[in-house]
Formats: sequence, C-alpha cells, structure tokens
Amino acid sequence: MADDFDIERIDEVIHGRLRLGVMAFLSGAGAADFGELKARLQATDGNLSVHLRKLEEAGYVAIEKTFAGKKPLTRILLTDQGRAAFVAYLDAMARLVNPKP
Repeated sequence: MADDFDIERIDEVIHGRLRLGVMAFLSGAGAADFGELKARLQATDGNLSVHLRKLEEAGYVAIEKTFAGKKPLTRILLTDQGRAAFVAYLDAMARLVNPKP
C-alpha cells in the first residue's frame, strides 16, 4: 500500500497536456519563441496563448514581447520558480507510478 500517495501533490497548472508540453520543452531549451512552441506542440495561437497565460500567472514562465524590425516577437522563458515546480511535478508523478512499499 502506498502510504505516501497524495493526489494533491500533482500541480494542476502543469498537469494539462499543453502546459506540460510547454514545461517539458522549456526545461530543456530554457526559452523558445512563440512560433517554435506552437509548431512543436501542434497548438493553435489562441490555445497556446491561453495556456501560456496560466503558466505566467503562476510564475512558471516569463513572456517577453519585442520586435525584430517591424515584426512582433514573443519569447517564453522558464523561470526558476517554474523549473522548481516542474521538478516537483515530476517527483510527484514518479511517486504515484512507483510508490515505495
């Protein structure tokens, strides 16, 4: 029996498929532009924007909006808080699938 099983340890902000994809990608890349994330995650502009906003509100990502010439450029960066939350999420998931006896 897994006495340390606690479903509340699963971070709901990260747990959504698209948000998990953002966090997993950024954990390796550190930062990405909006178009790159959109292509990698096969997301629509609107859907990705909504999920990025939720991650930003949680403090897990920072969003920088600049211009490259006259073209808008949106860059998403994983914050230290986001990296810590992602590691905690992965640890919680590992405990769920491999509970200690």
